Amino acid sequence: MATTLLTDTVYDQVLVLIQHDKLATGDRLPGEHALAERFSVSRPVVRQALARLRAEGRVTAARGAGHFVAEEPAHKTIDYGPIQGIPDVRSFLEFRCILEGESAALAAQSRDARLRAAITARRKALDTAQQRGEPGVEEDIAFHAAIAKASENRYLVLTIAALVEHTRVAIRLVRELSPQPLMHRWRDVRAEHLRIDEAIAARDPAAAREAMTLHLRSGIGRLFPREA
Repeated sequence: MATTLLTDTVYDQVLVLIQHDKLATGDRLPGEHALAERFSVSRPVVRQALARLRAEGRVTAARGAGHFVAEEPAHKTIDYGPIQGIPDVRSFLEFRCILEGESAALAAQSRDARLRAAITARRKALDTAQQRGEPGVEEDIAFHAAIAKASENRYLVLTIAALVEHTRVAIRLVRELSPQPLMHRWRDVRAEHLRIDEAIAARDPAAAREAMTLHLRSGIGRLFPREA
């Protein structure tokens, strides 16, 4: 189960990498070792993700040469541009309140127990990373991506995936600039994630929407405590 979830995450992250780095048909992907380091997973997990991408015709492989992008994206994406400062982070988090609040509400309506279980697994992986003293940025992103996937709305999945680099920047800035002590911040974030997970598991859309919105607005509060 855990390996399958990791494979799904790496699969999604490779697609985001292709989009973010603007790789075109025929461009070479980073090697297995580089991808494993980049995504903090084992090489067998990377191989499984690449095998799925090959099976779908998204990448091709040449013996001894690596993997290559097989096709141009079939859709256009919005270029949001990079986050350019603290005001942008606030605007981005406010945008996520709208986007991910509905994502969580739809996830709570999913009839696929496996998708809901994946959310719980991602949350626990983030808890484990934090308990080890690791940043947990990728685990945090994977938790929110699992919720989008459980929404079963491909537009939400694609939009949240397209914003993954913005999310990384926002998470790091909130963590680095928040005056709240680290242990208190982690305690609060864990509790917020647990409320989101429990609301989705209980299949309560209103509670899931509220929990997600509260979580993201709390991120704004951690960055702008005087305005919270």
